[in-house]
Amino acid sequence: MPPTIRENILRIQDRIAKAQQKSWHPAEVTLIAVSKTYPPESIREAYQAGLRHFGENRVQEWEGKRPHLENLQATWHLIGHLQSNKSARAAKAFDSVDSVDDFALAQRLDHARTELNPKEKLRVLIEVRIENEAAKTGAELRTVPQLFEKLAQLKNLEIAGLMCVPPFLEDPEKVRPYFQRLRKLRDDLAATSALALPVLSMGMSHDFEIAIQEGATEVRIGTAIFGARPKPQQS
Repeated sequence: MPPTIRENILRIQDRIAKAQQKSWHPAEVTLIAVSKTYPPESIREAYQAGLRHFGENRVQEWEGKRPHLENLQATWHLIGHLQSNKSARAAKAFDSVDSVDDFALAQRLDHARTELNPKEKLRVLIEVRIENEAAKTGAELRTVPQLFEKLAQLKNLEIAGLMCVPPFLEDPEKVRPYFQRLRKLRDDLAATSALALPVLSMGMSHDFEIAIQEGATEVRIGTAIFGARPKPQQS
């Protein structure tokens, strides 16, 4: 019998704790369950096992699940690439947009948040393309300081930190330099601004322990929690 979602979570939490003990940059670590393509029942099971942060890739998919999960006191993260024409919907549907990589997109989120008259700012992370991979989204490394300065002027957004999706390498140890690069960028931005930028969202199912050793404060884990990812339904 395959392990339950609860058993998987307990196993991952144990691995997180052990990675924290080996970290050169110890920090509290939030486990974000990447729930894209998984049904509401699986999300609810993870919630009942104690998780409170969930990551979705697509606005439309989350809008379909949301009515089934509205009674959960959870934090919902958009971690996938956001198209500008869906920014207003994202600002309404999510507690955090972790994949901001363009100023025009940020402006749309800021404007949408203004119209919603929220009590709180919308938390955002700047997604950094930490390696020049054509298939990856994210702001180019050299452009991030300028983007950061512009985003800091938007009154309805709270820049909490940085996010990256490094290259997938069979040996997780070889991913370490990318995590180090993101941490250094965050530290440099924090040093030259008045913002703490506490969040480093980096590390997934196959490399999160290395990410934690390098200072990750949020790790995004899907298959190691929920099992094999179901094929997305054709629209």
